[in-house]
Amino acid sequence: MENQTIVSYFLLMEFSKDRHLQLLHFFLFFIVYLATAATNLFIISAVAFDHRLHRPMYFFLVNLAVQDLGIVSVIVPKSMINSLMDTTHISYFGCFAQVLIFVSFEASDLSLLTVMAYDRYVAICHPLHYGMVMNWKACTKIVILVWVTSVLYAMLHTSGTFSTSFCSNVVNQFFCEIPQLLKLSCSGFSLIEAGVIFRKVEERILFIISRNQLCLILRW
Repeated sequence: MENQTIVSYFLLMEFSKDRHLQLLHFFLFFIVYLATAATNLFIISAVAFDHRLHRPMYFFLVNLAVQDLGIVSVIVPKSMINSLMDTTHISYFGCFAQVLIFVSFEASDLSLLTVMAYDRYVAICHPLHYGMVMNWKACTKIVILVWVTSVLYAMLHTSGTFSTSFCSNVVNQFFCEIPQLLKLSCSGFSLIEAGVIFRKVEERILFIISRNQLCLILRW
């Protein structure tokens, strides 16, 4: 506890100390980010302006595109700016916000994949009841529930992470990630860290199950 310090900012991992490689990283990430953003914005625009796509499945797809866009927008721009400005600095509040928003989008992404799998299940296995079960009112409530629970879920884990004292501000990752932040904790391995590790395993399992369910239902 003698080494405990008040952390006001964090230092993120840089890809290279060579200035030319830093600029190369910036341009490569800039191209990838533009391609990802353009693809998701195209999906959102297509569904919004084409009345033939105003159906529950495409409504969920729009939300999924928003979440994917949000995930990359939270991480990639900051990394590009750091490479361009030759710095690794991120403020304490910026790191807190990055973790909160990233976990929120990540959790909502997994939840929405499960909802989309259920939507296809109802459409294929119970087609006569599809209009009654997956009506617009129900779909809106589902999406609102997904977003609200994801934000609360993110607030829980973010507050738990930043409630600990940090003995270092050097993050071994190019963005603020909960497992890497917990490694900086003065208390070492704790119940909070065990909970986060369990959360990561749980999220991976849910993602695999949701993806497999969606693929199997679509093939069926």
